[in-house]
Amino acid sequence: MSTILVTGANGFVGSHTVPALLDADHRVVAMVRTRSAGDELLGRLGAARRSDVELREADVTRPATLGPALAGVDAVVHLAAIPRDYTGGADLARVNTEGTRAILAAMTAAGIRRLVHLGALGVADDPRLHYASSKARAESAVRDSGLDWTILKPSLQFGPGDGFFNIVAGLVRLSPGIVPVPGDGKSRFQPIFVGDVAAVVIRSLVDPSTVGGTFELGGPRYWTYREITEEVLRALGKRRAIVPMPIPLIRLVAGSAELVHLPFPVATDQLRQLRLDNVGPLDLIPSRFGFEPRPMEGGLGYLRRRPRDQYGAAE
Repeated sequence: MSTILVTGANGFVGSHTVPALLDADHRVVAMVRTRSAGDELLGRLGAARRSDVELREADVTRPATLGPALAGVDAVVHLAAIPRDYTGGADLARVNTEGTRAILAAMTAAGIRRLVHLGALGVADDPRLHYASSKARAESAVRDSGLDWTILKPSLQFGPGDGFFNIVAGLVRLSPGIVPVPGDGKSRFQPIFVGDVAAVVIRSLVDPSTVGGTFELGGPRYWTYREITEEVLRALGKRRAIVPMPIPLIRLVAGSAELVHLPFPVATDQLRQLRLDNVGPLDLIPSRFGFEPRPMEGGLGYLRRRPRDQYGAAE
């Protein structure tokens, strides 16, 4: 049994990774920014498992808090990140890039070598792409760290409590008979079940051959943006006309939503990133990690519930 610190433990991926680590008989130190975030995580675990998780309050944007959080830890699973901001990329850089550098420095100072880092598929260090560049620079820092690292780069993740698919579902519920998709709706993705990402995290931690490896993670097929929207409609039992919307127009809508901090399926920054494919090899998980990833078809039933009620729900 190892002691694993999980950053961003109360987030979407963290909330699925923590129980997976417990199932694999690891001791979990859940790093959270606030006590209320920790209580939220523990509430999702159920009473029988709460005593197996130690909460430690720390913040990747406050490096001085990281040393105490790492005490007695054997390895780190670094999940803490944000997908968008309202500051022109400044918060993305502060959390995703500089926060990762802070974790790397704290691990080095503490003598902790093993790191599994959650990157992202289809990112590039392009200053016009705020999220993509923040994640690409973080991955570069990990590779240059001298630690025993593994980088996992998933495509869109689906599962109870997710962001993207729940936002699309919310848009469907509010729409007056139509659902817009950006451009021609042919941008490609490879959605992967968050539980499968957690399973790869577990396998990576115990497999020394993954050290120094970067793995692009996706589900068993490619999906276009339009096909994803159609699958969300099927899951909700709704009928809507799917209407391609010119990128300049949807950018105007997304930009207006950002001005008032309203959720929208894609941010203006993400619209710029649609020109990059978000797909990887179809056979990597079966061939490298020994299991078949869950297909998304029929797997979005949790969207019929409110996001806060989805944890523990059957998909």
